[in-house]
Amino acid sequence: MKKLIVVYMILIAAFIGYVALHQFNSKNSKEYGLESGLRGEVDEKYVMVTFQAGMDYWKRGIKGFEDAAKVLNVSVEYRGATQYDANEENTVLEQVIAKKPAGIAVTAINPEALSATIDKAVQAGIPVVLFDSNTKDSKVRTFLGTDNRSAGATAANQLAKLIEGTGKVAIITRPGQLNHQERTDGFIDTLKSSYPNIQVVAIENGKGDQAESEQATRRIIQQVPDLNGIFATEANGGIGVGNALLQTGKAGKIKVIGFDTDKGTLDMVKNGVLSETLAQGTWNMGYWSLQYLFHLHHGLGDSNGESGNQLPVYTDTGISVVTKTNVDSYYAK
Repeated sequence: MKKLIVVYMILIAAFIGYVALHQFNSKNSKEYGLESGLRGEVDEKYVMVTFQAGMDYWKRGIKGFEDAAKVLNVSVEYRGATQYDANEENTVLEQVIAKKPAGIAVTAINPEALSATIDKAVQAGIPVVLFDSNTKDSKVRTFLGTDNRSAGATAANQLAKLIEGTGKVAIITRPGQLNHQERTDGFIDTLKSSYPNIQVVAIENGKGDQAESEQATRRIIQQVPDLNGIFATEANGGIGVGNALLQTGKAGKIKVIGFDTDKGTLDMVKNGVLSETLAQGTWNMGYWSLQYLFHLHHGLGDSNGESGNQLPVYTDTGISVVTKTNVDSYYAK
């Protein structure tokens, strides 16, 4: 009989403990808005803002943004400047701010041009995160994107292997945009420190345009007929380089490292016109930008550490090397 009473007492204690734990978890879930998972409202709208809205490059980032919206039960909108124009992107951002969305994910066309407008959003109490291309002096501290210096170093190492550690190389880039400058710097610094027999003989502005990049490549080839390699810091630049090599009969002879995974770039890797390209984690940028904005909007974290729940100041969304061997897995499905 005594044993039976002891058993009953243990069972009762276990039940009381279970109820207490359930109430504790329920309280915490309600406190952090998690009682039904991390869920918002359909009329809770978040906006992604970019430049050159028609670029293939943004598609995977937008898909990540949309996928996060499905998980969180919120609405999203995509807005972008039609051209590579800081004034136009500023105008678009001003229009978005006026509608007072739940949050804004924005990529900066250059380090300075959008800072003042971004700060207007912050001052209006709108959560903002930056992705892909950062600013230098805005009030936003949370950035998601590629470690561009590291990406430039990867490009240098890959190109050095292809030209066997010696020769003349050139860079087609977009000066004035921070992410491209960092890629260029990482590329040059790595060559200087690790490959003394490789010389950077030209750095040209492709202006993010295929035709401009093609013309720049033609000029370099004419000036440096024994050129061994080229690094293009963005997708349109890589395609422009490829077109120039096809037109001059240099395809496959001059080794090229491109950037990003739009279809045109992937086709050129598959056909051997570009030797390799570097794939950014653009889906990650979109997906986690919205997750961070949701946390900021719902007070589940902050960007300055005042609540003790600080969001990461910098999130590296990753990079991988695309070659002819693995290129098929990078096409959009």
